[in-house]
Amino acid sequence: MSGAWATLPDVALAVSVVVRYRKAVTYGVHALLAALGARVEHDLRLGTTPEETARHIRDSEADRVLVLWSFYSPDAEAMAAELATVRSLSGGRGLHIAGGVHATAEPQQVIDAGWDLAGIGEGESTIIALVRALREDRPLTSVPGLAVRDADGVALRTAPAPQLPLDAFPSFTGRNGPIEITRGCRYTCRFCQTPFMFGGQFRHRSVASVREHVREMAGRGMRDVRFITPTSLSYGSSGPDPDLGAVEELLAGVKEELPPHGRVFFGSFPSEVRPEHVSPEAMRLLKRYVANDNLIIGAQSGSDRVLAASGRGHDTSPVRDAVRIAVEHGFRPNVDFIFGMPGESEEDQVRSLTLAADLADLGARIHTHTFMPLPGTPWRDAEPAFIPLATMAELDRLAQRGDAYGHWRKQAEHAVRLAETAKAYPRRTRRRRTT
Repeated sequence: MSGAWATLPDVALAVSVVVRYRKAVTYGVHALLAALGARVEHDLRLGTTPEETARHIRDSEADRVLVLWSFYSPDAEAMAAELATVRSLSGGRGLHIAGGVHATAEPQQVIDAGWDLAGIGEGESTIIALVRALREDRPLTSVPGLAVRDADGVALRTAPAPQLPLDAFPSFTGRNGPIEITRGCRYTCRFCQTPFMFGGQFRHRSVASVREHVREMAGRGMRDVRFITPTSLSYGSSGPDPDLGAVEELLAGVKEELPPHGRVFFGSFPSEVRPEHVSPEAMRLLKRYVANDNLIIGAQSGSDRVLAASGRGHDTSPVRDAVRIAVEHGFRPNVDFIFGMPGESEEDQVRSLTLAADLADLGARIHTHTFMPLPGTPWRDAEPAFIPLATMAELDRLAQRGDAYGHWRKQAEHAVRLAETAKAYPRRTRRRRTT
C-alpha cells in the first residue's frame, strides 16, 4: 500500500504526533495514522481528553510536537474552546493543525480560532509531507494541502494536495473501523460537504485492497465488516446507474476472507443507499451476502420542488418505490428527511410530513434532520427556512409513535450558529498561494 510514499531516509529532529482523539472523528484519524504509519519516524500519542492531550504535549521529549485536530462544522466552536484549554495546560508548546471538512472549507476561520495550520483537502499525503518537513526542518510552506498563518494572521494556502487512488493508502492499520470503499460523489447535493471536499466523481477502492483489509481484520479476530461510502450501490460505477456485478464481486470477496461466523454490513450505517438504486435485483443481491436487516435511504424531502432546488438528482417517486421494494425483501428502511431547507415553504413541509407518514405506514422509520448551512457547500450562505410549531409537533408525534428518530432540535441550534458565523465570514475570493 505504500506506492510512491516508500520510506525515505530521515534526519535527526524527533517529532511527536499528538492526536486529540475523539469518537466522532476516529474514522478519518485512523486513515491519517495509517497513511503516516512507518513512512516517517515519529512518536504517536492519543489524547482522549483536553487534559490528557496537554499532558502528552508537556511530557514529550521530541524536538517538535505536532498536534492533530479534526472536527465537523457544528463542533468548531467547542473545539476552539478545547484548543485554548490545551494550549494553556501545555504551556503553549506544540504546533496545532486542524483538518477535515470544516478546516478545508473555512481555513481562515480555523486560523483565527487559534490553530497554527489548517489542512485543506485529503490529508494522507499532507500529513506525510508535514511530519517529514518537521523532521528535516524545512519551511511548512513547502508542504502541500495547508493553510499557513502569515505575520498578519492571514491564511496562506500552499500547493494543493494530490488526490490519489484510494488504494494508495489503507483505511486503517492495526485498528478497527469501517473500510472506505468510495471517496467523492457525483451527486452534488447543495447541502452536502462530501462532493465539494473530495470531488464530484467517484473513486473506488479495489476489491483486492478491500480483501487485504478484511484479512487483517480477521487475523485480529474481527468478524464484522462495514464500509464508508456516500452511496453504497454506486460501488464500482462511474455513472448514475449501479454496477451490481462490481457490488457482488466486492461482497463475495469480503465473504471469502471472513471466517464462517463473519458478517457483512452494507447499505447501513455509516453509509446509505440512494432511492433510485433500490431494485428487486439489488435487494436480492444484498440478501445473499449482508447481515443487516435495515437500509439507510436518503429521501431528504417530500417536495419535488425542494428536491430539484437542492440538486438531489431524483424526485419523490423513487422514494416510495424504494421503501416498498426494501420491505418486500425483508429490510426495514431508515429514511432520511431534512426539514428547513432554503426556500422551503410550509406547503413543502406538509408534503414531507405526508410522505414520511406514508412511508412509516409501509414499514419505514424516519430519520429527521434540520438543514444546516454547512461551510464548503453551495448553501453555505443560505437562510434556513422557518420550521413552524405545527411541523415540530408532527415530528414529535411521529417520534412518540416510534416511527421517527433523530437530533433535529440540536441540529436547529447548530444551524443558527453556523448562519451567524457565515455572516461574520462572508465568501472571499481565494487567498493568494505561497510560493
